[in-house]
Amino acid sequence: MEKLQAALDKARKSRIGNANSNVADSIRAADGTDANGDVAGLWAALPAIELREAGLLKHRVVTRTARQEATPFDILRTKALLQMRKNGWKRLAITSPMPQSGKSTMSCNLALALSRQHELRSMLFDFDLRDPTIASFFDMDPKYGIGEAMMGTVPFESQAVRYQSNLIISMAQREEADPTRILLADETGARLSAIQAEYEPDVMIFDLPSVLVNDDTRAFLKNADCALIVVRADSTQHNQFEICKREVSEQTSLLGVVLNAYRHNKKTVQTA
Repeated sequence: MEKLQAALDKARKSRIGNANSNVADSIRAADGTDANGDVAGLWAALPAIELREAGLLKHRVVTRTARQEATPFDILRTKALLQMRKNGWKRLAITSPMPQSGKSTMSCNLALALSRQHELRSMLFDFDLRDPTIASFFDMDPKYGIGEAMMGTVPFESQAVRYQSNLIISMAQREEADPTRILLADETGARLSAIQAEYEPDVMIFDLPSVLVNDDTRAFLKNADCALIVVRADSTQHNQFEICKREVSEQTSLLGVVLNAYRHNKKTVQTA
């Protein structure tokens, strides 16, 4: 543990660019892991899960297979990928001004839409630690929680699971009484940098809490390259959106805004 702590202390100094490799090398050295390990082998070694269609549809997660209902999310996937590649971004935070806007449903749909692109490797992290939902959406009961993986209580490979060959999911096991302790911690940033350098994902999605209900998202956004804001047409107030947009933009790049539950001629244009 002393060697690992020393590696983490070194990792805190930087997060992006060459720092990602330095962080991962430091932690691998402490753990005795070969820095030139097989990335595909690392992915394949994670426990595989199956997702049941009925359970997904119950939570409006519709992108496991190509279908008409998945089209809006597929369009979002393509637009997000193009913009992120253009800017060299890999870390996407998804948040909203207030709860019940559909951000977690959006995160899951986007992740599964990405998983259908077999040449891409994606990761989904449930960092809405006061009200985690991804485990219930996927009908899973994690043995360990994402907080334990970020704090180093358990190795990431013991906590994360894999869907098919190209989507890794790190879920919360339970509500956290003090999420900011995890989201603001230097250890979390260091762990994420090590995971990114070791597993080499093309996209990392972070399902974050709503901005205006607590300080959790503010604490984490420094770790994201860009953010997507989900607003709900029938409930989000304009001033709530403006405050959320300003606060997000102060800490990271705003990728875009998704207007959810907008209805035109009694037909849902996009739902989540």
